[in-house]
Amino acid sequence: MYKIVIVGGGAGGLELATKLGNKLGRKGKAHITLVDKNHTHLWKPLLHEVAAGSLDDGIDALSYRVHAKSHGFNFKLAALKDINREEKIIQLDKIIDPDGTEILPESTLDYDILVMALGSVTNDFNTKGVSDNCIFLDNPQQAKRFHHLMLNKYLQLGVKETNKVNIAIVGAGATGVELSAELYNSLEQVSSYGFEHINNTDLKVSLVEAGEKILPALPERISSSAHQELLKLGVDVRTKTMVTEATKTGLITKDGELIEADLIVWAAGIKAPNFLKDIGGLETNRINQLVVKQTLQTTLDDNIYAIGDCASCPLPQGGFVPPRAQSAHQMASLVAKNIFATLKQKPLIAYKYTDYGSLVSLSNYSTVGSLMGSLTKGSMKVEGSLARLVYASLYRMHKVALHGYIKTALMMLVERINRILRPRLKLH
Repeated sequence: MYKIVIVGGGAGGLELATKLGNKLGRKGKAHITLVDKNHTHLWKPLLHEVAAGSLDDGIDALSYRVHAKSHGFNFKLAALKDINREEKIIQLDKIIDPDGTEILPESTLDYDILVMALGSVTNDFNTKGVSDNCIFLDNPQQAKRFHHLMLNKYLQLGVKETNKVNIAIVGAGATGVELSAELYNSLEQVSSYGFEHINNTDLKVSLVEAGEKILPALPERISSSAHQELLKLGVDVRTKTMVTEATKTGLITKDGELIEADLIVWAAGIKAPNFLKDIGGLETNRINQLVVKQTLQTTLDDNIYAIGDCASCPLPQGGFVPPRAQSAHQMASLVAKNIFATLKQKPLIAYKYTDYGSLVSLSNYSTVGSLMGSLTKGSMKVEGSLARLVYASLYRMHKVALHGYIKTALMMLVERINRILRPRLKLH
């Protein structure tokens, strides 16, 4: 039986495993295995909400093992170590508990088709002090760590001669901008749960961007609109500000200024995980992404695909496919079609990236962005209720790809009930 292995259970990897499992695994046409080092999946664009406490990942996270059983594929808890392309085997590292106890030994897994969907991690550009003094938002564990530290800082207000919580965020892309707004929303919620002494003046968020504007990937009018909304909230937005060092007390800029911070989040760029560099002798770029052809097969091995943030896919007009959730979704759909074509011995299809625009949620305050597609020539600016509705639909589309329409509708109903039954902010 044909063996298909997918490494990485992010948006693209899990959607692909689900689609292949439903179409091939359930019918006994192929053996599908999803490999991930975590037990659960959470849509990465939601991590800023986990960090701020407005989302409980314990409720929203999806169990890989349970999902696999329901959709005709297998799940293996493991981390990729290396690829042996000659023997078509991947080497999996041992799983170690936080206390150092070995849970699972090293192992191997053979494949006929291998799909790399390992996503990305934060790129600190080797900036001095960042790895020791900053928090990244690459996974739920890091987001929860930030949340716990933030709550501890709020507890200290007025007790340890602390009169303000200073939070600095480096990088004004979608993550940095959305987290900035979400922090002020969480502060409002905190004050209603026994922290009556806390108000908006007790929090100072500094959003630091080296470029000339925030949200550099979006049109000027959208960036400007988001900038104004953040200023209204009280965010100290600093553009054209290069950070040269992160310390325990804050950020040092190129001009020698110290931006004081009790907590620092680094969200200034992405790269593929370091262990992917030249893995299995495959071609990679300077940020460790696997270089792929238009079919999304790697340039040096047609049996290995790469999708999502870990793939470097050139665009016909120049540049590369951007690292967005919509890219991973489209790539997963294309690879599924190409795997079906391979099994039927039909020609493969070339990937064509479609930009449907970008939306940025400023928590409960506003949503801004641009929509692109057949209904608009160029891009159309959207904001307010319409933008918020479209933004929410992006996550719904991901859920539909995993669960189908009926189950997603039931989940939406449960979410509405939880808004009544559960607190609006996670306080533990």
